[in-house]
Amino acid sequence: MNKILKAARTRFALVGAIAATAATSASAAAVDTTQITAALTEAGTAAAVVGSAVLVVVVGIKCFKYIRSAM
Repeated sequence: MNKILKAARTRFALVGAIAATAATSASAAAVDTTQITAALTEAGTAAAVVGSAVLVVVVGIKCFKYIRSAM
């Protein structure tokens, strides 16, 4: 029973600390996030290009095996 109560107190303390941090952060000055957003957009575009290239290679290998087995 003591372990359960100790775990509950720890969780409530953690939630309280997070809430206090969020309240403090909300009153802080606004942060410019345009550079971060641009970097994430560029990274997403690069990831899409790499993913497409990998997909083309995988499909190409499967088609080659399919055509080879038909001969």
